[in-house]
Amino acid sequence: MPRLSLIIPVHKVQAYLPECLDSVLGQDYADFEVIAVDDCSPDGSGAILDEYAARDARLEVIHLTENVGLGRARNAGLEKAQGDYVLFLDSDDTLSAGALTAISDRLDATGDPEILIYDYARTYWDGKVRRNQRADLLANDGPDVLSLRDRPELLDLLQIVWNKAYRRDFVARTGLTFPPGYYEDAPWTFCSLISAEQITLLDRVCVYYRQRREGGNILKTVSRKHFDVFDQYRRVFDYLDAHEELDVWRGPLFRKMIDHYLTVVEHPGRLPHKARAEFFRRASADYRARVPQGFTRPAGGQGHKYAMLERGAYNAMVSATRAARLRHEVKKRTRAAVNRSKRRAMGVFYRSQLRLPLDENLAVFSAYWNRSVSCNPAAIEAELARVAPHIRRVWAIRPDAVDQVPAGTDYVRVGSREYWAVMARAKYLVNNVNFGDNVVKREGQVHVQTHHGTPLKTMGLDQRKYPASTNMSFSKLLKRCDRWDFSISSNRFSTLVWERVYPCSYTTLETGYPRNDALVNAGSEDVRRARAALGLADRAKVFLYMPTHREYQPDFAPPLDLARLADELGPDVTVLLRGHYFYGTSAHADELRSTGRIVDVSGHPEVEELYLAADALITDYSSAMFDYGVLDRPIISYVPDWETYSAVRGTYFDLLQEPPGAVATTQEELLRLLVSGMYDTPQTTERRDAFRRRFCTFDDGHAAERVVRRVFLGEQTPLPVVPFDERRPVPTPAQALEVAEPEHP
Repeated sequence: MPRLSLIIPVHKVQAYLPECLDSVLGQDYADFEVIAVDDCSPDGSGAILDEYAARDARLEVIHLTENVGLGRARNAGLEKAQGDYVLFLDSDDTLSAGALTAISDRLDATGDPEILIYDYARTYWDGKVRRNQRADLLANDGPDVLSLRDRPELLDLLQIVWNKAYRRDFVARTGLTFPPGYYEDAPWTFCSLISAEQITLLDRVCVYYRQRREGGNILKTVSRKHFDVFDQYRRVFDYLDAHEELDVWRGPLFRKMIDHYLTVVEHPGRLPHKARAEFFRRASADYRARVPQGFTRPAGGQGHKYAMLERGAYNAMVSATRAARLRHEVKKRTRAAVNRSKRRAMGVFYRSQLRLPLDENLAVFSAYWNRSVSCNPAAIEAELARVAPHIRRVWAIRPDAVDQVPAGTDYVRVGSREYWAVMARAKYLVNNVNFGDNVVKREGQVHVQTHHGTPLKTMGLDQRKYPASTNMSFSKLLKRCDRWDFSISSNRFSTLVWERVYPCSYTTLETGYPRNDALVNAGSEDVRRARAALGLADRAKVFLYMPTHREYQPDFAPPLDLARLADELGPDVTVLLRGHYFYGTSAHADELRSTGRIVDVSGHPEVEELYLAADALITDYSSAMFDYGVLDRPIISYVPDWETYSAVRGTYFDLLQEPPGAVATTQEELLRLLVSGMYDTPQTTERRDAFRRRFCTFDDGHAAERVVRRVFLGEQTPLPVVPFDERRPVPTPAQALEVAEPEHP
């Protein structure tokens, strides 16, 4: 039997679950089992659990067929536990390094007590870590083993189960189980503490308690669910009634109950306004029914509140707390004044438009900070025109970029009266980056964040670890992300990254990237048309070179001698360069450019056309590799500065170990690969296949339609994804020249 059993209930935590499991399975202590209970989670949590279980036999997964809630999910894990001690961990929290060793050592040193209490720290999205405010209660300044009679102040610790190790035979003997409901920790915590004769303390942070911005906690919701607290304290006092020997705890637990009730009543973010009086009446009834004989109310203001609750004096209670409410209102008015100031800065016209009704048939699109009509928003807009032509589609474009707008496209200049009018009244706002801070998210508006690439480099909150990569305000970033209603994902890898680094209350749509539909649905004629538009010779071998931006380089300068590359590859090879500026001003480079062997396509409006035209892609850390992978054509990773880039910007996986194909770290290696043809071998094909299965999961040619039907038409059942092995790649340029294939369906 293992020494420790860790029970982890799991529900809708796919963005945080890997970190939780890694913190447990990566402990330097080995004598434990993990029982993870998938509480019928609707996201990818169950699949993540199965993947981890396949790699580590210490993890057992239970998949429940219906959602039963946190307490009963823990019960399901308890039934399977075999360890001497049972520990609980929430699936968005983590263990600290060495936690299990410290817990086991303390249990050994104190002769296996019934309960061990250890400490925790709260972790916040902005990187702050704050230890439990009552950490002083865990100081080892007395006997190693004690009971609650020795330290009754332990009842003042937060009512949680996951900061304790419980001897399993103690749990069985006391008959402890978790009830249904939302305050299920209270009965378990109080009943276990008053029943234990042997308690020991560990003055060490063993759990990091994640404070999620987007909620996920009943304490952060206004709801009638808080009435559940009455049932939970009924269970506590039923337990006392059944154990006369524990009657000494009736007074302290009565006080904990009343303090808890008053907290719910007084907190402005708990109960709906119309439910406060009802809650107060029920709390008052509990007070009178359970007040112990001879109970003495606490002194001061708290005692006055006890007296009003006992009398049922709700109106008096409201008056007594008016000062606190007024302070809250002052803060609220201050925030409103700040918001009004921001709106004034937007202009009188915008404010007037914000007061008008939303136009249910108006959608605004933007891409790359209003620079172009492109990327995922453009693909969604085109599909919207096909499926729901009654919705007016308008693009927001910078004044200096209006010449890039295709003919026939409806657009408004950013900053104009027309711009502020559509931004204020459009039902739908679609962007592949965030809209500006001065855009107000109105109630009823729907914001769609499409993103513009699968992340290799760190994004969002993860960039805090790499300060040289950004100087952004992360708090402002998350306020912008709070406006999202939907986040588009092209693969499960991206889903988990986005949900973790942008922890806001949006819905993830795993649809595939709409812009990649063109790469899946193209045919031979599309490939020939793309090459002809670029003036490429029919039989030319074409390499598309797309280096990414490097934060540590002030100017764009590709780490590649393009003139030499084109010269050594010979006259039948053309290099397309997609970057910020054309590199190479020598006479020789100009000559190569004039012959068409180096083509600067940095300003080309449709990157998908470049992908279709190219025989192979040369890139470094650009998200282009994930899109080009859809075509199932060779990809060469040219990464001469991998160590520098990964250290400065940070990456989510090691590109040298998990590349989409061949890898070169010097220009000489790159030349050898290209000249010899070794960039396209069975080995590189195998790497590309693994890469595509991981990152091109949902790109089956129907991504835009999925988005339109879910967001604009409200359809809840998505189109099924075409199985990966049933997809037929777009013809290569050579195949397109040889056979005029019919268009893909």
